[in-house]
Amino acid sequence: MHTLGNIIWFLLGGLLAAILWYLAGIILCITIIGIPFAKVCFKLGDLVLWPFGKVVKTNFDKHPVANIIWLILAGWEMAVGYVVTGLIFCITIIGIPFGKQWFKMASVALLPFGSTIK
Repeated sequence: MHTLGNIIWFLLGGLLAAILWYLAGIILCITIIGIPFAKVCFKLGDLVLWPFGKVVKTNFDKHPVANIIWLILAGWEMAVGYVVTGLIFCITIIGIPFGKQWFKMASVALLPFGSTIK
């Protein structure tokens, strides 16, 4: 099931979303201050490329200052967008597995520093 879900996800927007995350990471690498945030963009790009079968664990205590900065600048907006998208997907029975993946991405988008994706 994970393979089929990943293939459908990849074809219907996963590749485009991953490219956008990687592009954002490359742009953030221009400045030294942006490199930690670029690493987060690359982490989110990897997750959005093949989300099925991956487990996300967030750890706020590992980098609290970086998480607070991320939360204020971009995290809460992305998390709300991912949750709304997940709710839209959960309207239909077929969309529920994809909605769960959006919820998974919302947790990483909210507090990405110190989170692990396995």
